[in-house]
This record gives sequence, C-alpha cells and structure tokens, in this order.
Amino acid sequence: MDQDPAPAIHEAPATATPSLPEVHRSVIVPPGAGFWRKLLAFSGPGFLVAVGYMDPGNWATDIAGGSRFAYQLISVLMISNLIAILVQALAARLGIATQMDLAQACKAHYSRRTSFILWVICEIAIAACDLAEVIGSAIALNLLFHIPLLIGVCLTAFDVLAILYLQNKGFRYLEAVVVTLIGIIGGCYLIELLLVRPDVVAIAKGFVPSPQILTNPDMLYIAIGILGATVMPHNLYLHSSLVQTRAIDRTPAGMKTAMRYNFLDYFLALNFAFLINAAILIMAAGTFYRAGYTQVAEIQEAYHTLTPLLGTKLAAIIFAVALLCSGQNSTLTGTLAGQIVMEGFLNLRLVPWLRRLITRLLAIIPAVITVIFFGQGGTAKLLIFSQVILSLQLSFAVVPLVMFTSDRRKMGEFVNPRWLKILAWFTAAIIAVLNAYLLVVTVRDWMR
Repeated sequence: MDQDPAPAIHEAPATATPSLPEVHRSVIVPPGAGFWRKLLAFSGPGFLVAVGYMDPGNWATDIAGGSRFAYQLISVLMISNLIAILVQALAARLGIATQMDLAQACKAHYSRRTSFILWVICEIAIAACDLAEVIGSAIALNLLFHIPLLIGVCLTAFDVLAILYLQNKGFRYLEAVVVTLIGIIGGCYLIELLLVRPDVVAIAKGFVPSPQILTNPDMLYIAIGILGATVMPHNLYLHSSLVQTRAIDRTPAGMKTAMRYNFLDYFLALNFAFLINAAILIMAAGTFYRAGYTQVAEIQEAYHTLTPLLGTKLAAIIFAVALLCSGQNSTLTGTLAGQIVMEGFLNLRLVPWLRRLITRLLAIIPAVITVIFFGQGGTAKLLIFSQVILSLQLSFAVVPLVMFTSDRRKMGEFVNPRWLKILAWFTAAIIAVLNAYLLVVTVRDWMR
C-alpha cells in the first residue's frame, strides 16, 4: 500500500472531528469508584462488538459445520475466538491511546487513493454482514409469523426507526437493549442444549484441532466461513470508536485503567459469544448429525427438523426467537459501524436514517434477487458465501491495525510490547494464508 509520510497520531488533532461525535465521552466514569462500579461503567462496548460474533451468518456456518462434521469444528470456533480477543484488544488499544478510530487512523496514514480503496473494501464487508442480518431476520419472521421471505426482507428496512429512537434516548439505552437481546439468545440456547442432551465426551474431543480441517476442502470452506463470521473486519473499526464513548482521564494512569477495564469487558463478552456459537454447532451436531441429517445447511430446514427429532415444538420456537433477536441485535451495531467507516475514511457525515437506509438497500437488493430466483434454498448458500466474503476482507483491516499499534510514533508508551507484536503479526499471517488457500480452492472448484 502506498502511503503519505506517517504523521504522529498519539493524540488526535485538536481540530479533528471525534469518532461518533454525538456520543463521544458521553458515558461518565465515576472518579474514585470501586472495582465493580468501574467495571459497570466500562461495560458495554465489548457486548456491542460481540453482537457481530453471533449474527445470523454465524448460525448458517455453525449449523452447516455441526450437521456435516459433528463436533470437529468446535476447535475452529475456539481458535477464532482467541483471534477475536487479540484483534479486538488491539482495536481498543488504538482507540484509547490515540483518540482515533481505525478508519481515521487509516485516513491519517495512507494516501487518499489507498484510503478510498480500504473504504470500499470495508463497505463491501459491512454490506455482506448486513446481508446475513437481512436474510436471518426475514427467515425468523417467516418461521414465527409465516410472513413471506420477500416481504420479510423488505420489512427489515424499517428497523431504522428503532435505531433512531434508541440513539436519541442515549448510548447506555442502546447498550442495555443489546445486552438484553444477547441474554435472551443465551437463555434460548441453554434450553436447546438441555433438550438436545449432546455427547459431552465428543464435545471435549472437538476442542482438539483435526488435520482433516486443512485436507478436506469442504471442511476448510466452512471453517474459514466460521472465521469470517466470527472475526468481522468492521468490528475492528467499531470497537476502536466505542471505547471512546467513556469519559476517561487522559493521563497515562487513566488510560492504563481504561485499557484494563475494557479488556475485562470484551473478554467476558466475546467468550459469551463463543459459548453461544458453540451451542449452535453442538445443537446441530447433537440433533442433525446424530440422526443422519448431515446436509442440513438451511436455517429453515433446521427449524422444521428440530420438532420431529426432539419431540417438542418448543425447540423450534425457541430457535426462531433466538434467530430474530440475533438479526435485530446485529442491525444496531451494523449502523454504528457504517457511520464510523464513512465518517472516518471520507469525513462525510450523513444523518443516521439515511446511512442506515443506504446500507440496508445494498443488502436487500441481492437478498431479494436470491429469494425471487432461487427461493429458500438459495438463502443458505448466500449466508455462508457472505461470511466467506467477510473472511477474505479481514486482512485489509487487521494488517493496518497491527501496523499502527506496533508503531511507537503513533502509540507512544502504549505501543505493542514485543511479544504482542510478534503474536499479532503471526495471527495476521495465518489469516492471510488461510484466505489465500480458500481463494485458490474456490477458483479451482469453479473451473472444474
């Protein structure tokens, strides 16, 4: 990537527009508060980020992985979660130390042409993620209320009204709604696991990575889809901005405290997201794979198959309710991510409802085309393909993030220590190699 001479961004310029200016430093951290009050004050951004790790795209890849390969891909979920914790730690570190989000840092560092390319790539990733949310919400509406998929896809555009209402009420209200919906999803899947009664020994073995993941192209495709669904590029932009909603003390000691409490926030949130993803995969393995239904990849098929296999309609209803909560939760954070990316790269501010509508339309158009021409069967393939797109674009966010946080000129005393720098670059290399391998396999299969 070509670049301009690197400016020091250890502190954002005084004339720079803050990231998410309407909520920047809007959450007060009580001075002199004890551990639990401080933890409560800092809690929130991690859970908003975690929403992206349990959206309907995760459902598609987890169900496909569990039904086809039993518990073998739990190890992929675990590794993806560890990668997520690492890269989100870097994103939070960047936002706290520099008072800039990742998009602003890219704009400050790279040339206008490179920044524009990175913006386009990130917008494609957001559209791919939004596509999964559109399809997931439409499927949930169809399963619960028998609303046709095409109408359900169009109805998702109106969630902008709920988002505007929550933003006007205050950022803590938005966080509270998100945490509540996450709690509902978690509760639903706890009940699902009690109904499924999976093989605990087989689950434990699934945490050990299998060489077959790399040698089996079908397994690798779903595995990288899981990686793309778990570690989302736009979440890095989102997290680097959300940590700036806290009014922290800008002294070195204050920023160290902020980093420590933010770590607890996203560590707990991302591990909870991992448990939900693992629960989805375990449900698919314990229900479908165990019964010989090894080709269940559609969310609708999973819904209709749960009742006869488990002997209760409750399992299917809980499944659909959790899916609806997941889709709606993801739309909230997708709006914020889109705003951050557009404002950071282009310095272009749009009113929230217009920004949301543009993003929604980019997702609705391919979803409508798929539903019209390919029906319900096409939605499953589109969901998994959208997650592979996310994975392929992950390096374009991870590499700049690692580079910025490893540069002392930009981070000052908060630069990555040597061990973290080595680990971060090693992780970025793994992501790039896996994605390149996936691309080669996919092109080869298409040419056959």
